[in-house]
Amino acid sequence: MSKQVLIVDDEESIRSSLEKLLSFEKYNALTAPNGKTALEIVSSERIDIILLDIKMPGMDGLEVLEKIKEKHPGIPVVIISGHGNISTAVEATKLGAFDFIEKPIDLDRLLLTIRNGIKQGDLSRQNVMLKKEVSGRTEIIGEHKAILDILDTIGKVAPTNARVLITGENGTGKEMVARKLYELSNRSDQPFIEVNCAAIPEELIESELFGHEKGSFTGAVSQRVGKFELADGGTLFLDEVGDMSQSAQAKVLRVLQEGVFQRVGGAETKRVDVRVIAASNKNLLDEAEKENFREDLYYRLNVVPIKIPPLRERRNDIKILSAYFLSMICEDLGITEKKFAPGVYDVFLAYSWPGNIRELRNMIERLCILVPSDTIGTKDLPLFELSHEAGKPKDPYEARKYQDFKDFSEKQYLIRKLRDNDGNVSRTARELGMQRSNLYKKIEKLAIDIRHEGGSADE
Repeated sequence: MSKQVLIVDDEESIRSSLEKLLSFEKYNALTAPNGKTALEIVSSERIDIILLDIKMPGMDGLEVLEKIKEKHPGIPVVIISGHGNISTAVEATKLGAFDFIEKPIDLDRLLLTIRNGIKQGDLSRQNVMLKKEVSGRTEIIGEHKAILDILDTIGKVAPTNARVLITGENGTGKEMVARKLYELSNRSDQPFIEVNCAAIPEELIESELFGHEKGSFTGAVSQRVGKFELADGGTLFLDEVGDMSQSAQAKVLRVLQEGVFQRVGGAETKRVDVRVIAASNKNLLDEAEKENFREDLYYRLNVVPIKIPPLRERRNDIKILSAYFLSMICEDLGITEKKFAPGVYDVFLAYSWPGNIRELRNMIERLCILVPSDTIGTKDLPLFELSHEAGKPKDPYEARKYQDFKDFSEKQYLIRKLRDNDGNVSRTARELGMQRSNLYKKIEKLAIDIRHEGGSADE
């Protein structure tokens, strides 16, 4: 991937000679005759280093430098001046210039400075990305066989350039798998760009992916670089790819086949080297049969399939995940680490978790914030959110049979009464005006685990 150098100078002869030199050295050279044009290019293009003249009409070089460092601090800027003096060099350095070169330009020194500046820019970008990775805690937690198999697949496929299609219900951790593939890949020092295809209006998805030229449609007041271009050399994660428009699907297919595309409203063909990882909560083959998704695109994306099971199918991992989230969230909130009372895990295991890992994490975060005690007990749990079993209706009125409605309602009533009495069966039976033995029979029949309540069976 060619590095891009922006040459900013009001003298056309200098721009032209530097452009020829840099093109000969295999750089992709862009030029700007003034500061305003330079700022527009920096906002719309991926720039690796800038050669900036001091004396220009309108905004001078120092003013342009200040604006660039304000919005794009990671881009190295080399100041070039025919009127060099110590005070100007000092001021440029204070504003963040990488180096200061006087005219007439020593070409050997210039090329060395460009190489060093680009190297520093790459290191700066890698450092920022590393900090994001460390703070992002990209960990895939679990001991279920399906999770161990996924981790094994990630280890094998990550170092390759193979495309991966990740499927699973919402909240199962598809983005985590994509990030792990990226972190273990040979492209981990290059950009990781995400696109949520379901969150972008159909009429804007092509502009988001491929960029657009100024004036290409109503509202396109300036040129825009698309996600494919931003991800050049790195990884592009297409989340919820099944929600992409047919027109965008055709253009994505072309990029995957040929590595080229055109911006919306543009004529120039751009070439990119991007590894694509896609994810969907839909069955894309079913969508292809309904003519909602291109079958040829599906097979292009599905080189290595990874299917993530829902949380209800890996219940052994619920306790591991809960303990991990509890410790992590308390640390992030800066509070004393809390713990769960013994019965809480049993309640978690009995719940179906339709929102999967995302729902579990959000609930634990809410409990960490709202429960003042260092111990989170069953009484702190939101009863109506955790009361239904996997496969049973959350709303009893959704029950198809009267007996299901009756069992569901009776179980919730008894769970509430047991909780009110800290799980004490004898006390609950007296309160309900029934024999203790009958209550035990109900508990057994309805599969109520009195350990949920953290109390004793008898006084």
